[in-house]
Amino acid sequence: MTRFNVKKVAVLGAGVMGAQIAAQLVNLKVPVVLFDLPAKNDPPTLPAVRGSLPPEGAGAALGRPGGGAGPKNGIVLNAIANLKKLKPSPIGVAADAELIEAANYDDDLKKLKGCDLIIEAIAERMDWKSDLYHKIAASVGKSAILASNTSGLSITELSQALPEQLRHRFCGIHFFNPPRYMHLVELIATPTTDAEVLDQLEAFVTSGLGKGVVRAKDTPNFIANRIGIGNLLLTMKEVERYGLTYDVVDDLTGKRLGRASSGTFRTADVVGLDTLGHVIKTQQDKLSAETDPFYAAFGTPADLAKLIELGNLGQKTKAGYFKKVGRDVLRFDAKSGSYVPAGAKANAVYGRMLQRPAAERLKLLRDSTGAEGQFLWAILRNGFHYAAVHLQSIAHTARDVDQAMRWGFGMKQGPFELWQEAGWLEVAKMVQADIDAGKAVCTAPLPDWVFKGPVAEAGGVHTDKGSWSPSTGAFEPRRTLPVYQRQIFPELLLGEGGPRSAEAGKTVFEDKAIRVWTLDDDVLIASLKTKMHVISPQVAEGFTQALDSAERDFQGLVIWHDDEPFSVGADLESMLPGYVAGGADLVGSMEQELQDMMLRVRYAQVPVVAAIRGMALGGGCELSVHCARRVAHLESYMGLVEVGVGLVPGGGGLTYIARRAAENAQASTGKDLLPFLTEGFTAAAMAKVGTSAIESRQLGWLQWSDVIVPHKDELLHVAVSEAKAMHQAGWRAPVKRLFPVAGRDGKATILGQLVNLRDGGFISAHDFHIASLIAGVVTGGDVDPGTLVSEEYLMTLERRAFTGLLGHPKTQARIMGMLATGKPLRN
Repeated sequence: MTRFNVKKVAVLGAGVMGAQIAAQLVNLKVPVVLFDLPAKNDPPTLPAVRGSLPPEGAGAALGRPGGGAGPKNGIVLNAIANLKKLKPSPIGVAADAELIEAANYDDDLKKLKGCDLIIEAIAERMDWKSDLYHKIAASVGKSAILASNTSGLSITELSQALPEQLRHRFCGIHFFNPPRYMHLVELIATPTTDAEVLDQLEAFVTSGLGKGVVRAKDTPNFIANRIGIGNLLLTMKEVERYGLTYDVVDDLTGKRLGRASSGTFRTADVVGLDTLGHVIKTQQDKLSAETDPFYAAFGTPADLAKLIELGNLGQKTKAGYFKKVGRDVLRFDAKSGSYVPAGAKANAVYGRMLQRPAAERLKLLRDSTGAEGQFLWAILRNGFHYAAVHLQSIAHTARDVDQAMRWGFGMKQGPFELWQEAGWLEVAKMVQADIDAGKAVCTAPLPDWVFKGPVAEAGGVHTDKGSWSPSTGAFEPRRTLPVYQRQIFPELLLGEGGPRSAEAGKTVFEDKAIRVWTLDDDVLIASLKTKMHVISPQVAEGFTQALDSAERDFQGLVIWHDDEPFSVGADLESMLPGYVAGGADLVGSMEQELQDMMLRVRYAQVPVVAAIRGMALGGGCELSVHCARRVAHLESYMGLVEVGVGLVPGGGGLTYIARRAAENAQASTGKDLLPFLTEGFTAAAMAKVGTSAIESRQLGWLQWSDVIVPHKDELLHVAVSEAKAMHQAGWRAPVKRLFPVAGRDGKATILGQLVNLRDGGFISAHDFHIASLIAGVVTGGDVDPGTLVSEEYLMTLERRAFTGLLGHPKTQARIMGMLATGKPLRN
């Protein structure tokens, strides 16, 4: 396969999806041109014989047909400006939105010639998309890939609007909303799409954009929406049957069921009820009772239709199935057409049932007599039934379905995984018995392959050989594209064969807190085993042993875990009892051991690389900044958050802030140290967390030499490669040296600003006290400005501030509150 070098991407359509796809490209430093109609009062310029209404993002973006007066790229510029206002943010750093190049179809089609990938993302109208293809066809580069971002239109039918020479480079690409955060991207070929084109695009989307790719067949709504929306409609029918309220349903169908925490109806509100209605209509229009035996259940639910009619479209209109009024959450009551108090919870007995092993859980639910238990069994049964009946028509393998539901709908397990875990044939018999008894929503029997042949013999659809494909009648292995060689431990499905990190490689040593191991005898890997990967005294000892071993026998050390988070910090649960038992001296000793370990990491005689995924907070952030290099997944969250538990960073984080300020000042022409210190102090005192690796770089937790990795499963490969490259380049540990601090003058300046915040009511007295202690450490304490100090000196100040706060009643209340609720207490 030739390398697909994506130098620039064009996105056509500056609506919700188009603009956010462009934002994700910018996040990953891919140059992008965003197109839409010219903003002017003249009629749209798409061919008059074909056109009807302008594509998504045209008039609507400026609030009037045709876009109104203003700059010709006003529609796109308006969409780019709106990116900065959205929550959750589609863009890592708001200022990067300006990197998106604005263009319009009248003046700028020549820019398409320089684009290697063109993603069309206008509204879901076959005629609009076809019109646009006629307009741009002559401007598409000779080797460019053209892809339509559609949630369910026929890709083959769309391809008919293209000239013959373009059809082999055309396919479907379905991003899920929001594109930055949703892992799934579906790729859909037409009969004329070149196989290499799909392989090239899959490699770029996987490694370049960090997504999980599933190849879907060209059927209505593809895989994830076909199964997901089908399940949603079947769930809504069961809600009506059992008379349950939206809040109870969401309580049952969220995390308790291994699905997205927003449950069923809150998820619908987030997606947008108009969007949901459109996807439902696609299934209604494109399917029939002949093509889908479940078709009778696909009517638009009456309450959904009513909400859409009222304009209550969910989160975007601040009212949908739920509405928030002040601090109160209300739910829509279809009978009265008004909103009533929400907050009802499911019976606790069903919560306990859902905690049982899969086989026992399903049997308990099926045998239960209460409405909630019967409802849960019904929606799970319907899900198994629907997925089995449609597997052959919509997907190549059962793997595609389970991955699509994991990545596109936030399920912990796909339907086939859960079925297999609970006992394949036992569950199949229960489902078929309900079908035969008329309890299911559809009379179609389960396919023959469910009960006999290879699947029945293997006990499920996922095996060491691969996942079941009804089309080929065999278990099909995963694709072996070169890009997947970068995923040493890919995300596996239950029952699927493949490498698992816990058993992989050669263990050098292991205890309850840490495993130190190697894949290739060149680089050592340290993986924490503690809950949330907290850094306990035992972990610190393990790191020290790992460093000794790495310096003696290896080229480098990588800190990596196969799950999130990287680390949420020091083990507070053991620290408070330590204070009670041994007082400040014992805790001070524990803190010094932690600090010594951090310095050991910094000055190790081999490069130490932190592979960061998820949260790196408190001590986790401190550990990462003391490493020689950081390799961070894009969606990493870094910061010193100790203020939230009434403490100051005590593992060298404040020392790092002071040292980096001195280094940055030395590299500049400025004489004053304080401006270089301010941002780091503020980040620590306000517990600021970088909400992406990009923002963490802005805050100083990552350096410009560090690597941001789009795909979570490539972290280990890149981190090990970095360690080897640093070793081969002759890497040497930094030399210990003294550095200047801002001294008492800098501290006085900071304290003056803190007084204003306290007296203005922006921070509490205890916040002021903690921030004052932080200021004292990062400025070097009671010394003259410019005094040269060592890291050990500043770490001593850290320890004193930390142990002093640990005995403070308000700090103890914050710690206990965090341990009890997981949320910071502001006292």
